[in-house]
Amino acid sequence: MGETLNVIILDKEETSRNIIKNYLSCDEDISVIGEFFDFELGYDFAREKGKCLVFIDISQEQNETISLIKRLKENNKDAFIIVLSAKPSTETIIKVMRAGAKEFLNKPLIQSEFIETIKEIKSEFENAEPADSCKIISTFSNKGGIGKTSIAVNLAVELAQLSKEKVALIDLNLQLGDVATFLDMNPPFAMDYIANNINNLNEEDLLKAMSRYKNTSLYVIADPLNIDNSQDITAEQIKNIFAALKKTFSYIVIDIGTNIDSKTIAALDSSDLILLIAIVNLPAIRSTQRCMDLFNKLGYSSNKIKLVLNRYMENEDIKTSDIEEVVKQKVYWKIPNNYLTMMSAINKGVPVNEINAESNISVNYKDFASKVSDYLITRKFDKNYGKRELNI
Repeated sequence: MGETLNVIILDKEETSRNIIKNYLSCDEDISVIGEFFDFELGYDFAREKGKCLVFIDISQEQNETISLIKRLKENNKDAFIIVLSAKPSTETIIKVMRAGAKEFLNKPLIQSEFIETIKEIKSEFENAEPADSCKIISTFSNKGGIGKTSIAVNLAVELAQLSKEKVALIDLNLQLGDVATFLDMNPPFAMDYIANNINNLNEEDLLKAMSRYKNTSLYVIADPLNIDNSQDITAEQIKNIFAALKKTFSYIVIDIGTNIDSKTIAALDSSDLILLIAIVNLPAIRSTQRCMDLFNKLGYSSNKIKLVLNRYMENEDIKTSDIEEVVKQKVYWKIPNNYLTMMSAINKGVPVNEINAESNISVNYKDFASKVSDYLITRKFDKNYGKRELNI
């Protein structure tokens, strides 16, 4: 018998509350300590209970209930919130996850889905394995000089600002990395130190070994200070670093080098999303086509790869449709060509939003981060809705 998991149910429908209790009754490690028709009373009860599992139905008074979820998470950080809804939609899922919910289940509840979700939550509560809520995003191209690093840096900054959660930015261009330079940072420790000590670093030590960007929730692992040290870093160490970071961070953004080696493959394999970066010229498009051939050989699914065009200008000689036909991949996002703002940011060692938050490229990066975040949130629930219709 493991640790007792206290459960609180906020649902206006008695039948629904009874179904939840019935599904939970077969697990002797779970105790329903409260059920509420009145959500404000339920909120007052749950915010004082510390570590607990809270079911909240948002089928009625959706906006008010989402606000309640946010308040509950702010006042009880140990509450694990599962949202229920009879009318799920992509927009609703995104809103409740950003408010602080961890899971989303469709009503009417299907027992097999419900029980599987509870098993995963219990495992997380008991620390049997790290939560799989962290998402890894890689920027990649086999061609240099197309702005891959600037995309990784600015995306990571915007994700930290958007989510208000911890974001890790890793420079895996181990010999000629520029992430620290782009943020004007001089880290006391770098990838080689962390790789060699990762098995001995607890969460607190790992955060101290990383470099925090100003007063944000963005933490950076820079490339080795001594270029010779990069040769000794192994793919296994890279995987161990990812495993350790996933226990603490909500997002990991990786700027991968152009070389194809075991460390690159380890990072690509571990990624939930690979942003394949291209610019609109023939050599870059041919390189992008070769990257897609590599991904096909590695067996990556199409929804893991997103094609991003950097320095994009309207009325290019090569059309977007031409690129899509050659690469066999739809263009996911276009980052506008704003040379002056971008070069000013690089030369000053700051993200573009610190140069001019109202510029087209700053707004674009903010929207880009929102789209990536929304996509990863909704992908998490594919397992629940693979055969069930969402009201999109």
